Amino acid sequence: MSELEKWLGEGSAMLPWLTDIAINIVIGLVILLVGKYIASKISRWCENRMLKASVDRAVAGFTSSILYALMFAGVVLMALGQVGVQTTSFIAILGAAGLAVGLALQGSLSNFASGVLIILLRPFRAGDFIDGGGQMGTVDRIELFHTYLKTPDNRVIIIPNSSIMNGSIVNYSREATRRLDLVVGISYDADIRLAKSIMEEIINADERILKEPKYLVAVSELADSSVNFFVRPWVNAGDYWTVRADLLEKFKYAFDEQGVGIPYPQMDVHLHNKEA
Repeated sequence: MSELEKWLGEGSAMLPWLTDIAINIVIGLVILLVGKYIASKISRWCENRMLKASVDRAVAGFTSSILYALMFAGVVLMALGQVGVQTTSFIAILGAAGLAVGLALQGSLSNFASGVLIILLRPFRAGDFIDGGGQMGTVDRIELFHTYLKTPDNRVIIIPNSSIMNGSIVNYSREATRRLDLVVGISYDADIRLAKSIMEEIINADERILKEPKYLVAVSELADSSVNFFVRPWVNAGDYWTVRADLLEKFKYAFDEQGVGIPYPQMDVHLHNKEA
């Protein structure tokens, strides 16, 4: 009986300590959840404010991602401190383990560093149409480790930042104007002067084609089956694809009406009757 009383007495003595631990754990969880919610709200608010201040959308998204990561790290430390973990020692342990973690996460760190370089060097902005990392699309946003592109058919492509920075980047939207590079072929028996005149007339009639720089229409090649022309007008970048499609269609209609042939690939075969 005395042993039971002794055990109950020890349990009663430990009850306040266990209660304090439970309360601290609950408070720590509340700090973690509420802090995460507040960090998310603050980062979104900052992003919206930057967008209203005409800050580039890619920069705003990258900055808000960094801000959220820093605030969430602080919230985790606060929650651990509330539970009773010595955060000073915890930070020291994290620092000691940082090298090993860094080696294990070389790819992620490389993506982060590349994201910083993208923001600093600005090879492209949100809304630019680029070819980077082997993919083409419109830049939607830049985050800590990835860049998001949207394709013309509304697919989202997520590319690691290091893949973009380690390769060539073609920015189709950086300049206000672009040059169309068309190759138009006519048959050898067609009138070259007539074909050139038809194409120049169509180009001069299109108001979307810029007067300066001057367009070029010239014979580029005497190919196997056709006489090829370079057709190189300048247009505003936003009109590139529509003007390209319209010119090709108008060339075809005008050539058909004027009797200018567009040949198919062909091969002449000569047969010789060799007497035995």
